[in-house]
Amino acid sequence: MNNISLIIATLTAEDKKNFVLRLKHRNKRNDTKNIDLFMLLDRQESQENLDLILYGKSAKGAYHALCKRLHDALIDFIASKKIEEQSSTEMNALKLVMVSRSFFQQQQVAIAFKTLAKAELIAKKYALYNTLNEVYELQLAHAHLNDLLNFQGVLKKFQKNKRKILQEENLNLFYAAIQNELSQKDPVLSDIIERNFSTYNISITKNLSYQSLFKILQISNQVANATRNYYDVLDFIEKARKKIEVSERAENEHLYYHIQVLYYLSNTYFRIKKFEKSATYLQRMHDHMYLQNEKYYNIFYCQYVLIENLLLIYTDNLEPVIQKLSQFNYDKYKNEEEHIHDLKLTLIVALFLNERFHDALNTYKGFFHSDKWYSKKVGFIWVIKKNLLEILLFIELDYIDLVESRLKSFRKKHSAHLIDHDEKRIIDYVNLIAAYYHDKQSIHSDEFEKKLDAILDIENREEDIFAISFYAWLRSKMKSEDTYTTCLNYINKL
Repeated sequence: MNNISLIIATLTAEDKKNFVLRLKHRNKRNDTKNIDLFMLLDRQESQENLDLILYGKSAKGAYHALCKRLHDALIDFIASKKIEEQSSTEMNALKLVMVSRSFFQQQQVAIAFKTLAKAELIAKKYALYNTLNEVYELQLAHAHLNDLLNFQGVLKKFQKNKRKILQEENLNLFYAAIQNELSQKDPVLSDIIERNFSTYNISITKNLSYQSLFKILQISNQVANATRNYYDVLDFIEKARKKIEVSERAENEHLYYHIQVLYYLSNTYFRIKKFEKSATYLQRMHDHMYLQNEKYYNIFYCQYVLIENLLLIYTDNLEPVIQKLSQFNYDKYKNEEEHIHDLKLTLIVALFLNERFHDALNTYKGFFHSDKWYSKKVGFIWVIKKNLLEILLFIELDYIDLVESRLKSFRKKHSAHLIDHDEKRIIDYVNLIAAYYHDKQSIHSDEFEKKLDAILDIENREEDIFAISFYAWLRSKMKSEDTYTTCLNYINKL
């Protein structure tokens, strides 16, 4: 799928219709092929020899020139649409401010204040703090001309709005600071959120905007994913949940953020094994994806499908997951790279738990990039999970040489990094896997059981759900039962 197809995939049906109308309006010649190319790329998965289809002969030069023109036209269309969407509300408010300023200059005081009142309503509704600042400055500057205006009341609103502007600035710095720390070689993750909350004087209040809530939830999820400890951010998640529930409306300006916030809530509750709450927020997310003519449906679809299927796996519904993810159109959502890799790994997990080991391995072979490449795309911990799954698959399939080489490779590539990042228990787990593989009877010894229990506190409700899954594989070998049953039994106890 080329770049133009990826761009087209981001458009809604209404967008495509409007884009074609724009092309028709701009085309000055009847033989222009841009609409034909657009239609082909929109509906045709195979993109070979499109020049032959368009021109009836080989015309690579003309075809590439046409592609460039269509690409540029799409970029221009999307940019114009976004500018119109995002700035129309703010521009309307600013126009009212400018007009009211003109009215004041012409001594039309009454109409000036009425116009400012309209600007204030729009700016407050859409959290346009800088515009509100101009509104209040004008009201204060001309308060002496209006006996009905409460100067102290406006002054308080002005000061409150100033604090919001400062809060937004601090939130931007908070987000940037944590992103910078996470990108460092050995980030200190233990208190990263609280420390930066304190540094930038941030607290979760009822006045937090969706954009702000989105940023904090996004960075909190990144930290929780890096540490695999979602309980550390639970307090904030609960506050965010309450804010959503008392403000459950999705204005045009906020819909994207609202959907993303609902995703983060669903994901966090899944990771701490509160499946009913997770499913509730996932359904709300799905409902919001249909708003505004499904404007953001494709953007969030992969994220939705990921949590949907993870919930199915851990609530004893493997078959629907295997069916859905086996038939999923991965090429269509190729631009959602991170989530596509998560979906494929989820399918492998489902097949593994269903004891379809050959099918799981065939799917695994689709991961043809290097660990270094995947680490940059989806993170180091994702790579660890992928590699551990591969080792377990080879053990189940009794591929002796491959097990030995993968165990050796894992230790060589990852041991130093895991020790540096306080993840020694993963190395200990790999050592137990190796011990079991070399001597199947060793798993029944008291010493083996003590070492396994030392790796993971299975009775601790804060243990990571995926860590429990790996633990359950070795436990199932001790109990001579299937891994899936063992895994669900442990999770359901917590």
